[in-house]
Amino acid sequence: MKLDAIDLRILEAIQADGRITKLALAEKAGLSPTPCWMRLRKLEKAGIVTGYHARVALRRVAPVASVMMEITLGNHRQADFDRFERAIAAIPEIVACWSVGGGVDYILKIMTADIDAYQRLVDGLLARELGIDRYFTYIVTKTVKEETVLPLGSLLPQAPAGQD
Repeated sequence: MKLDAIDLRILEAIQADGRITKLALAEKAGLSPTPCWMRLRKLEKAGIVTGYHARVALRRVAPVASVMMEITLGNHRQADFDRFERAIAAIPEIVACWSVGGGVDYILKIMTADIDAYQRLVDGLLARELGIDRYFTYIVTKTVKEETVLPLGSLLPQAPAGQD
């Protein structure tokens, strides 16, 4: 689906405020409410808008340990990757997992109640014999920046002038 400048304004607005009203969204997009809402529905049906979420300040609710983890598997067959990825997807404390190129195979973001809970999680992963050869742990001591809003304006090609 090709996006135009109006679609980008809609996406930027709903990223900043998922609870924006139809009228406010239409104003930000530069459309009347009905065509704006139809465009939003089209973006949802195309799978470009995949959901609406609340951001929770977890540390205000409970103490938490945030950990980044690098993992290298011992073997690199597709079946090894598939088995590892299936196991990781089923663990709720692993809140993000990226397959990466370079010196490691995966980078994980893990959130547990404390470091002991993190170590129990790691011990469980190792006991399951998922093919983990090496892992490195990085304890997050301070979050400097963690954006959920994507910088669409700088990532996507701009529509030529006059094509709004």
